Amino acid sequence: MLDTITRSVDDRSARGIAVSISRLITSGSLPVGSKLPTVRQLSRRLGVSPTTVGEAWRALADIGAIETLGRNGTIVRQPTGPGSPRRYRKVVADPDNAGHFAIDLSTGTPDPGLLPDLRPALAKVSSQDLTGSYLDHAVLPELESRLRVRWPFEPEELTVVDGAMDALDRILGVVAHLGDRVVVEDPCFPPVLDLLDQMGVEIIGVPVDDEGLDLAALEEAMRMQPVAIILQPRAQNPTGVTMTAERARRVARTIAESPVADRIVVIEDDHAGDIAVGELVSIGCHLPDRTVHVRSYSKSHGPDLRLAAVGGNGAVVSSVANRRLLGPGWSSRILQSVLLELLDDPSTITSLGHARAEYARRRRDVVDRLHAAGVVTTGTDGINLWVRVTDERSALLALAARGIGAAPGQPFALDERHPSIRVTVGLLADDGQRAEVAETLVMAANTSATSRRGQR
Repeated sequence: MLDTITRSVDDRSARGIAVSISRLITSGSLPVGSKLPTVRQLSRRLGVSPTTVGEAWRALADIGAIETLGRNGTIVRQPTGPGSPRRYRKVVADPDNAGHFAIDLSTGTPDPGLLPDLRPALAKVSSQDLTGSYLDHAVLPELESRLRVRWPFEPEELTVVDGAMDALDRILGVVAHLGDRVVVEDPCFPPVLDLLDQMGVEIIGVPVDDEGLDLAALEEAMRMQPVAIILQPRAQNPTGVTMTAERARRVARTIAESPVADRIVVIEDDHAGDIAVGELVSIGCHLPDRTVHVRSYSKSHGPDLRLAAVGGNGAVVSSVANRRLLGPGWSSRILQSVLLELLDDPSTITSLGHARAEYARRRRDVVDRLHAAGVVTTGTDGINLWVRVTDERSALLALAARGIGAAPGQPFALDERHPSIRVTVGLLADDGQRAEVAETLVMAANTSATSRRGQR
């Protein structure tokens, strides 16, 4: 047992030790119920401190991969994943960001006033004859046809699930397992990172620049043989970056020339959908057999629709659909009927065009004011703004003192090179309110811990 673990560990950091042991458990080299060496034994053999091994043990215990039984030692268990989405909780319930703000811009949610009116579609659907059968198609045939026309590439298979995070959860359940490596954008949407942590997956962060994934970092990440890449092709949350067509082409080429070209899965999360102003480009246009594209309708048509379409690689999408047969079976065909009505409804199309332009105007107004004052932001699209600050905690406290809530940047970031906060500027409907928030953001962005202490 000790020799097996020692031979498998290349990276002797706490994370590296935990990942190596995770892979041994996945492969069956460390069977469930087997007893692990003591912390002292393994630290001596690896030439690291007992503290380092102890941290690895805690990481493994967090996902249920091991259990410490006191004097009876530590044994291998079937991993269950940690129970709490720790990064996401920091965004929605951060102690420095808690309370009832006069202007809460921490949410990342769309403006209810810019969502289309669902009542006509609901009324029309309610008068239709709706099936009560368990045996009908999981996706309404008319909706599938409509979605295929709108898809950025020809999908081998297509299904509908209950929102973008449900889609990512189910796709990752097919393609990634304990100890595998998955590439994500850095910074990244916190629930995605929480999900990967719960799966016991090793996360590889690739920085995002103004055009998308950094190519040099992606090439390096490919050498680590990941099983999947998760990216948001437009209005990336939190940075607002929309991938350019040229960058998509070069990303696809980097993947195609990598050691994992024949088995990696690219998972695209088009979460902004019809409210994004940027053109949708897809890796699937270049690597259709390796791409699964997710199209969410929550931010554009309404969060309570809870619908997202999943299309692309046939084996992956079919596996997702088949697994759902053992759970929910299908997403409500009533809600699918509502979405179908909305997709072709002229008033909804007009409403979405207005929302798209209005979100862009609100974002641009705040960005122009911040840039004029020398405050750095990223991206060009979406309802969120990623704002560079001198000190994250100080910035949040400075905003809170003026009754403004924003999301801390740390839960989004794997590499905390540049302290930042996320501000949902899409909620700022009033011109005067935008001016007030921009002025406060300028002050907050330049507030440091030292200056804050000097004000006491």
